[in-house]
Amino acid sequence: MFDLGFEKIALLLVLAIVIFGPDQLPRVARQAAQTLRQLRRMASDATSEIKAELGSEYADLNLSDLHPRRFVQKHLLDDLDDALGDDPPSAEPLLPYGERPPYDPEAT
Repeated sequence: MFDLGFEKIALLLVLAIVIFGPDQLPRVARQAAQTLRQLRRMASDATSEIKAELGSEYADLNLSDLHPRRFVQKHLLDDLDDALGDDPPSAEPLLPYGERPPYDPEAT
């Protein structure tokens, strides 16, 4: 999701030390972790509340399937895979090695 290499993490750490100071950094990190835990708990509670409100008909509903990217994958691309079948396309090249493709000077 995030492209964080060693250099970027080190830069963020140095910036955090400069901004908050070495004395305040553990307290700020603890508060950030608590806030993240609260946000995750709120999201989990909201998910369970939505499932409870929808009732037993939607008990198998996976809310991550409603993400636009997954929705398209599930409903469009899976249908495309079914239409193509289980046989993968052949690995043979269309032209034998070294053969030149046909050229039509009137088409270009």
